[in-house]
Amino acid sequence: MESASQDINLNSPNKGLLSDAMTDVPVDSAASARTAAPEGLTLAEEEELRSELAKVEEEIGTLRQVLAAKERHCGELKRKLGLTPLDGLKQNLSKSWHDVQVSNAYVKTSEKLGEWNDKVTQSDLYLSASSTLEDWNEKLTQSEAYKKTQETLSQAGQKTSAALSNVGSVISRKLGDMSSYSIRHSISMPAMRNSATFKSFEDRVGTIKSRVVGSRENSTDGLHSPSGAGDNPPQDNAPF
Repeated sequence: MESASQDINLNSPNKGLLSDAMTDVPVDSAASARTAAPEGLTLAEEEELRSELAKVEEEIGTLRQVLAAKERHCGELKRKLGLTPLDGLKQNLSKSWHDVQVSNAYVKTSEKLGEWNDKVTQSDLYLSASSTLEDWNEKLTQSEAYKKTQETLSQAGQKTSAALSNVGSVISRKLGDMSSYSIRHSISMPAMRNSATFKSFEDRVGTIKSRVVGSRENSTDGLHSPSGAGDNPPQDNAPF
């Protein structure tokens, strides 16, 4: 490093030696730009692999462009058919669930669960518990308390049904009576008003009403008449 710095110095007497030494070194630009070949590969194999890599990358770019165009076309078709994103989500979920059902993991899990179920149902503990529960059920259904309770509930249900039926018939009969009474009343009122008895009673009421009204009018006129006060001469007050 010290000799290089001395050669770079312009005031040094050896200033031209460094440039001469550098001009003698051959420079290969292509070799310097290219990285060293991996071990075990020749230059021809490396060139072949690089060419194949470039082709694959180009194909990937082309496939991406084709996929984007296909997706746009698919979206247009769905829009024309009236399919919403929700329909697509349902379809995707259904497909995913179908894929899960046909997957090896799901099939193996189902088989394992089936084997465990068979083992549990065929075990002595399960069979003993099942027989014990069946015995208890049989004893319970054949007991006197169970039979009495069942009979009591049956009788209560029958009585309740009969009571509800009676209440319904009574309500229906009352409604029928009210409707028939209203019909008879509406029919009999015009006939009663046209009868002689009703007309005679109406005439008497009218006569009494006219007499009462006439007497009230006469009393009112007597009170407000000016001549009524002059007919009665004033009395002299006797001296004490």
